[in-house]
Amino acid sequence: MSRHLFSFIILFLTSMTFAQSQGDEWNLVATSRSNYFGVAMANGQIGIVTDDTPLRTKEIILNGVYDGSPENGISRIVRGIEFLNLKLFLDQKEVQSNTIENWKQVVSMKNGTSTTSFTFNNSAQITYTIIANRAVPFSAMAIVEIIPSKDLDLKASNYMIVPEELKDAKNQFRVLKDNQYRMPIFSTVAKTRTGKYTVAAATTFLFDQKVEDLQQTGNEVGFTTKLRKGQKYRFAVAGGICTSKDVTDPVNESERQPIYALQEGIDKLVSKHQKAWSVLWDSGDIQIEGDLDAQQRVRFALFNLYSYIRSGTRQSIAPMGLSSQGYNGHIFWDTELWMFPTLLALQPDLAKSCLDYRSDRLEKAKQKAFIYGYKGAMYPWESDDTGEEATPTWALTGIFEQHITSDVSIAFWNYYALTQDKVWLQKEWNVLKETADFWVSRVNENADGSFSILNVVGADEYAQHVDDNAFTNAAAIESLKNTIKAATILNEPIDPKWKTVAEKLKIHSKDGITQNYKGYDGQMIKQADVNLLAYPLHVITNKEQIERDLAYYSEKIDKKDGPAMASGVLSVLYARLGNREKAYDYFVKSYLPNSRPPFGVFSESANSNNPYFATGAGAMLQAVIFGFGGVEQTDTGFRYNKGLLPKQWKSLKIIGLGTDNRTIKIN
Repeated sequence: MSRHLFSFIILFLTSMTFAQSQGDEWNLVATSRSNYFGVAMANGQIGIVTDDTPLRTKEIILNGVYDGSPENGISRIVRGIEFLNLKLFLDQKEVQSNTIENWKQVVSMKNGTSTTSFTFNNSAQITYTIIANRAVPFSAMAIVEIIPSKDLDLKASNYMIVPEELKDAKNQFRVLKDNQYRMPIFSTVAKTRTGKYTVAAATTFLFDQKVEDLQQTGNEVGFTTKLRKGQKYRFAVAGGICTSKDVTDPVNESERQPIYALQEGIDKLVSKHQKAWSVLWDSGDIQIEGDLDAQQRVRFALFNLYSYIRSGTRQSIAPMGLSSQGYNGHIFWDTELWMFPTLLALQPDLAKSCLDYRSDRLEKAKQKAFIYGYKGAMYPWESDDTGEEATPTWALTGIFEQHITSDVSIAFWNYYALTQDKVWLQKEWNVLKETADFWVSRVNENADGSFSILNVVGADEYAQHVDDNAFTNAAAIESLKNTIKAATILNEPIDPKWKTVAEKLKIHSKDGITQNYKGYDGQMIKQADVNLLAYPLHVITNKEQIERDLAYYSEKIDKKDGPAMASGVLSVLYARLGNREKAYDYFVKSYLPNSRPPFGVFSESANSNNPYFATGAGAMLQAVIFGFGGVEQTDTGFRYNKGLLPKQWKSLKIIGLGTDNRTIKIN
């Protein structure tokens, strides 16, 4: 792509961005359905992706549930039964995409809702709100409000869509009774493609006023009633989805979700959901004064990260979160290097869940090391629920992109460094020890007594089968040094080889520039690699060296297909060097070319359409917290430096930092 064409695309995206900047600091507003990319209403357990089609969702993603894909048998995160879809008929005329006007959709980040409104046939105003309940993790609800402009007959029905990857689907409608309580339940159950898991969804209707009798017609369950002119009528479809991955009996547990909803009612369920979101925002938020667009985008990035995980689940976050099956929903370095630092800063309990996920799979990491003839633990490049290597076999990254093992170890140390929780550190000591043992067994000793790591794929994935990749070696050095620190704190034995390898592992340089790998000669790189040695690693600390490496490698990164993360880390580094203009420019580059309408969801690169790329959101947020905000990770917790405010902003406030919930403000 020519430089002129790339510049034109950026200008086009910029103009599109201004067109979509509606709403306020908490609400994103869309009024156009063209080129639509939806948002996942998620609660860390299920992700319900919005659609521009009235009264239906695009898909549902189930966190941590994987089955084999038909293409190659490699595991893929499972799409669930879409259980919130509705059909409405007003005076026998169906509400459809081509029969509505004045369509508008609002994503409320504060309340975790998506509300679509429109007019139908000049006879009614209709709103439709989707909630993945943050307080009740396996449940969700769709709330419908109708204000008729004349007396109308309403027919409403709930139907479920079973994705092609599920099989043997069966549905039933029955009315359960307990004394005076009648509980109508509509349910669907299916198997995942290989039969590994059972997936079950169940719903019921909730009413504000008279409880309507429900009837089944084919594969739909619904009711009829009369609406009066000018009188608002509200009802909801409420229920849940469960799998045998999480519970022994998903069929009955899924039916308990609508039964619970019947006893709670619409308002109480909404209130619990909103309170759960309020707790998150009160304990971790970023406020930007003077730049509404930046405020919306930063908060939207936080909203998505928070949506994709919940504390105590021992689950992690895939690159696309719960927004799609992108990258098969596998767990990569994206979590530890790009998303984890923001979560650790603002929501340590959520961050801990990512570590729990890795801790639970330590034995499988040890097994992988054994398979390839190494000691210790070798974490897989792509991980699923099993913790075994889940990368497609054709991809060399699965065997050779080994820096993931250090990325995991460094995240564990950083959690301890922030919390200073020695009891936790002792419990998780084996993660640090086993990853250190891996590197000692992995290195090759050179004739001069130095060490090399040969034949790897680096963070720069364009460089395959290279020796002494800068980030791989530097991350191993930091991992080994952190393990020695942990051993000292815990009075655990220190293997002298950890120290020897950490001190003598080679990082090459040429003409004053840190080499991307041994023999590197200026080739285009996929993403930041060498620059990561200064941040988030602490291996290169000399200011002049950081500046030289920045100037050199910022021009080598693939400007067409490079992922969003590089610009985020370059922004951090320029902010720390005091270069306000470049820090801001790279901050904007970290999201603007990758934003997609109508809400600005992230795509992985300027040239792709695969949102929502949570990894890129994590990098952009690091630019704000660890760049402009001046926050620095140290071995004894966060250090709060002066920070640097872009001239476009009046102030920056970061709320809920660290374990003491500190608030900082930069004017």
